[in-house]
Amino acid sequence: MAAPAALRPRAASCRILGLDPGSLRTGFGIIDCTPQGERHVASGVIRTGGGELAQRLRHIYREVAALIEQHHPQEVAVERVFVHRNPDSALKLGQARGAAICAAALGGAALYEYAPRAIKLAVVGTGAADKTQVQFMIQTLLAVQGPLAADAADALAVGLCHGQTRRLQVLMPEVTGGGTR
Repeated sequence: MAAPAALRPRAASCRILGLDPGSLRTGFGIIDCTPQGERHVASGVIRTGGGELAQRLRHIYREVAALIEQHHPQEVAVERVFVHRNPDSALKLGQARGAAICAAALGGAALYEYAPRAIKLAVVGTGAADKTQVQFMIQTLLAVQGPLAADAADALAVGLCHGQTRRLQVLMPEVTGGGTR
């Protein structure tokens, strides 16, 4: 019997676009995952400025679509919405996420989502890590030189979390005894 699609190993090498959506700043991070490890390709922040929400969402959509066209990621990992105390902020964040997800889906990349605590746990070792801890670990793990904006570090952390999840799924048959010997 074949393993369920979610547990089947994917290709060992993959380019991943990690996204940390926001209505004013959307962080992005692109990494290559290979059997030898992860490598930083590009990262930055999409800044929408002020103005009408619809214009900001259009800008996020266009910029994510341009990143996908330029870098050709096979998979996109997005941070799930963290419910804020302010419902209006959570709604805007959800809409920014939707614009980024639409661009990713139309670009043909497979989409994956991760909770903020899971991302921090994968990168720092604790789900309660703060932004400076995430930045430090991303710069260390991916050997990123120079300053790294917090939103870009968060996006790279999303991508790295997905890369680690992929590696675990590839190794899973070996761990459970289903691999070849």
